[in-house]
Amino acid sequence: MNEMPTHSEPNPTPESAVKTTPQAAEQAAAGPSKQGGPTLVEQLQKPTSIALIVLAVLLAAQSWSSSNKIHNLREEVAKRLQKGDVSNAETGVLARTVQEGTKELQIKVGALENRQSETQSQQLALEQLYNDLSKNRDEWALTEIEQVLSTASQQLQLAGNVPGALIALQNADRSLSRSDKPQFITIRRAIGRDMEKLKALPSVDSTGVALRLDAVIAQIDALPMLSDEKPALPAAPEKAGKGKTVKNAAGKLVGPPAPEPLLQSVRDGWNTWSGDMWNDVRQLIRIRRVDTPDALMLSPSEAYFLRENVKLRLLNARMALLSRNETAFRSDLIAAQDALAKYFDTRAKATQTAQGLLRQVQASNLAIDMPTLSDSLTAVRNYKAKS
Repeated sequence: MNEMPTHSEPNPTPESAVKTTPQAAEQAAAGPSKQGGPTLVEQLQKPTSIALIVLAVLLAAQSWSSSNKIHNLREEVAKRLQKGDVSNAETGVLARTVQEGTKELQIKVGALENRQSETQSQQLALEQLYNDLSKNRDEWALTEIEQVLSTASQQLQLAGNVPGALIALQNADRSLSRSDKPQFITIRRAIGRDMEKLKALPSVDSTGVALRLDAVIAQIDALPMLSDEKPALPAAPEKAGKGKTVKNAAGKLVGPPAPEPLLQSVRDGWNTWSGDMWNDVRQLIRIRRVDTPDALMLSPSEAYFLRENVKLRLLNARMALLSRNETAFRSDLIAAQDALAKYFDTRAKATQTAQGLLRQVQASNLAIDMPTLSDSLTAVRNYKAKS
C-alpha cells in the first residue's frame, strides 16, 4: 500500500504559545500554510489523492474480501479434506471387505471350477458308457434272445413244452419289435415261421390225462381185490307173520286160517333154525370161478406191495407223459391194466371206473413230431456273426 506523504511543522516556542490569542492562533495556523505550502486537507482534496485514497480503500476491501474468501476456502478445503479422509477410510474398509469377498469368491470359483471339471469328466465318462451301452445293447439283446430260444428248443424236444416255446418266441419277437432297425426283420420272420409251426401242432391235453392218472392212483387203495373179496349174502326170506291178511277174489281182506298152536310153534322153530344153519354154511363155503388161482393166494403184505406196484406204474406213466416218452407211457399203462384185471375184482363198480379212466388215458395220442426252433436260432446267430 502507498503511504501518504507527511509534512513536518516547526515547533512553537513556549513564549509565542503563551502570548498568542485566538486570532493570532488562526493567523498562525493559516500563516504557515500560506507561507510553507499546502496543508493536509488541501492535499487530500486533490484528485490524485482522492484516487489514491479510493484505490487504497478498494485495495483494502479487496484484500479483506480475498482474505475472507481464502479463509472460507481454507475452511472448506479443510472440511473437504476431512471428508476425503473419512471417505478414504471408508473406502479402505470397503476395499478390504471387497478384497476379502474377492478372495472368498475366488475360493468358491476355484471349488466350482473343480466341481465343473469333475462334472465334465463324469459327463464324458457317462457319455462314453452310454455309447458303449448303445453299441452293445443290440448285441446283449440278441445274446439273451439266443439263450431263451435255445432253452425253449431243448424243452420242446425233451418235454414237448409247446406253450413254453410259444411264450419264448413271443417274448423274443416283442423284444425285437422295440428296435426300429431293419436288420431285425429277417430274425422276426424266422421267429414268425417257428410260431406258425408250433400253432399248427395238434393239441394234447396233457393236463387232463395227468388228472385222470391222479384220480386212478387215488382209488387204488380202495379197490377190492380177489384175495379179500367178501361176497354179499342174499337177503333172508320173509317170514310169514301171524295174523297176516290177504285179499280174496272179491277183493276183501281174509285172514289166514287159525292153525293149531303146537304145530305152528314147531314149524316156526324149525324154519328159524334151518335158516340160520344155512347162512352159516354159506359163509364157511365159497364157490368161485377164477382164471388165475394165484390171485387168491396173496397174503395181506403181498396185496399191499401189489397195490404200491400198480401206483408206481401209474406214476411212471405220468412222468412219461410229461416227458413225451410214448413207449414208456404205453408199457406202464398196459402193466397197470393187466394188474387190475388179474388181481382186482372187475365186477366191482370202483374197479370198472378205474379201468374206464385208464382206457381213456391210453387212447391219448402222444406220437407228435416236435419241430425245432432252428430257423430262429440260425437267424440270430447269423446276424451276430455278421455284426
